[in-house]
Amino acid sequence: MGDRPPRKDIAGGGFGAGLPAAVWTLGFVSLLMDVSSELIHSLLPVFLVSGLGASVAAVGLIEGAAEATALIVKVFSGGLSDYWGKRKPLTVAGYGLGALSKPLFALAAGAGMVLTARLIDRTGKGIRGAPRDALLADVTPPAQRGAAFGLRQALDSIGAFLGPLLAMGLMLWWANDFRAVFWAAAIPAFLAVGLLVFGLREPDHGDGRGRVNPLRREQLRQLSGAYWRVVAVGGLVALARFSEAFLILRAHQAGLPLALTPLVLIGMNLVYAASAYPFGRLSDSVDHRHLLALSLLTLIGADLALAASRHWLAVGVGVALWGLHMGMSQGLLSRMVADTAGVALRGTAFGLFNLVGGLMLLASSSIAGLLWDALGSTWTFAAGAVFASLALAAETLPRKDRRPG
Repeated sequence: MGDRPPRKDIAGGGFGAGLPAAVWTLGFVSLLMDVSSELIHSLLPVFLVSGLGASVAAVGLIEGAAEATALIVKVFSGGLSDYWGKRKPLTVAGYGLGALSKPLFALAAGAGMVLTARLIDRTGKGIRGAPRDALLADVTPPAQRGAAFGLRQALDSIGAFLGPLLAMGLMLWWANDFRAVFWAAAIPAFLAVGLLVFGLREPDHGDGRGRVNPLRREQLRQLSGAYWRVVAVGGLVALARFSEAFLILRAHQAGLPLALTPLVLIGMNLVYAASAYPFGRLSDSVDHRHLLALSLLTLIGADLALAASRHWLAVGVGVALWGLHMGMSQGLLSRMVADTAGVALRGTAFGLFNLVGGLMLLASSSIAGLLWDALGSTWTFAAGAVFASLALAAETLPRKDRRPG
């Protein structure tokens, strides 16, 4: 499963030193789009519940359906990028669709309109996700993939930190005017699209990729057992990690004032951003299984802290641990997919990985919302700890086969 990366000698350096310019461009595109998205998402659960009268179960279903849509669409966009031999056009189309969805949140008069906007937004995310990740792997030397994915995740998380921070400031400045903040979110989204269109040139893949449908059974059989094991473990991780909307609702339930609820995602993404690149670079030289197991132990700790907390300051401990888990695991899982899939099926491999994750995320967010409404928030996070423990058990099971050379 890519457990032990090949030994290499990479010169030391600062943050992102020596990585290709295309990695930085993709990172800053992610940063801008995440500023836009998190301006909205950090306020959306409270807007739905307190502004539109939706139930917490409805929030869970909306979030689960939206995120699952993004991850399911990735399987088709990833396969198309392999068939076409080009990643950038699909990446641009996905970011463009995400930008076009932002004004719909400001116009929403009910939960149905919010669901529509979320589905459009996440469809865009699904279209761009697998081609972008495959493109990132294409432009990065294998020995630096962990650092490259870690850098992109770090910049993405900086955007996810800045978005809620701006949301909090704008809510205070505009006297809790949700819709004004949602309108402002469109600006960085369109900047991200412009940077991608004019700031990145896709490498020439030549004639190495034939016009063969990568989703045909005979093509999928070329994916190794190590790859499918990454898919299985990644699905269990997604089942254990439901939507971050529940972190926001937990903090608000524990007494965090309405205008300060974006602090939840600010804190989580600050830890995420600070840890993603160091752990990504670490994954270039350590056993992947050990690092993933450590991240799952961290997620279990986060769930237990959130289940037991009664004050919003104590909730912050769980939120910080959640962000640390994200920083340890997200770039690592992407690197593991890239290591276990050949270049000809790389887009398809990322798409299938995220298809499984999308289905698990839909299930976990739906279960979390139903448990919250029926039994309370403590049971929601206790269930998360149980699912994370199952993922940890699966990851630590002994195995016979080795990583393909």
